[in-house]
Amino acid sequence: MAHIAAIRHVGFENMGILETVLHQRQHSFHYIDAPLGHFADAAPEHHDLLVILGGPIGAFEEAAYPFLRNELALLQAWLQCGKPILGICLGAQLLARLMGAAVTPMPHKEIGYAPLILSVQGHASPLRHLNNTPVLHWHGDCFALPEGTTSLASSELCSHQAFAKGKNILALQFHLEALPEQIEYWLVGHACELAQAQIPPPRIRQQATQYGEALTRAAASTLNEWLDGCLTSGKPPTH
Repeated sequence: MAHIAAIRHVGFENMGILETVLHQRQHSFHYIDAPLGHFADAAPEHHDLLVILGGPIGAFEEAAYPFLRNELALLQAWLQCGKPILGICLGAQLLARLMGAAVTPMPHKEIGYAPLILSVQGHASPLRHLNNTPVLHWHGDCFALPEGTTSLASSELCSHQAFAKGKNILALQFHLEALPEQIEYWLVGHACELAQAQIPPPRIRQQATQYGEALTRAAASTLNEWLDGCLTSGKPPTH
């Protein structure tokens, strides 16, 4: 049984489908709410995997949100020790930043369900389960590809949607984890952003209903395959 630490920036952007997968695999996990800054509770010596979730702030906004300095220090410690890391949206951008890549604003928001375009390497990765299945996109920034990593996917609006480094680092710009039955939390929590982008909430709600069941199955298969690889490779668990 592995133990997972998950960094959460806003309450409704939780592990979702991944939480269900972890329960089924009988892995234990706990959340660290980033704004409270209790990052010592996610130290790598006590855990087998770090998950860094999304949030509506930028990867370089530590002047406005000082807790990001300590979050980046935690993430750097995980990178140095070589244990598995999964970064989603903001989490992926923070990973890209620490790995030397740029994170910049896009000329447009990418919000809503849309399919990925998998690379050759993506088709050979756990992301293959997501082929032809629309996933949830919700971001205005994008990351460049860090040196030494493998590009796994893009989309029509964003050239880099996922990268990996070996079996232990997976960064996803998109949200494969969002439970469709919890989409209402996203619509309320990001109401101002939706209004600014002139995206009507009923559009996202309808997409969640249309694609949610297929995405839940595909995401679970993706996550299970990735966990099979990263939790059985490298150093043994530290308990």
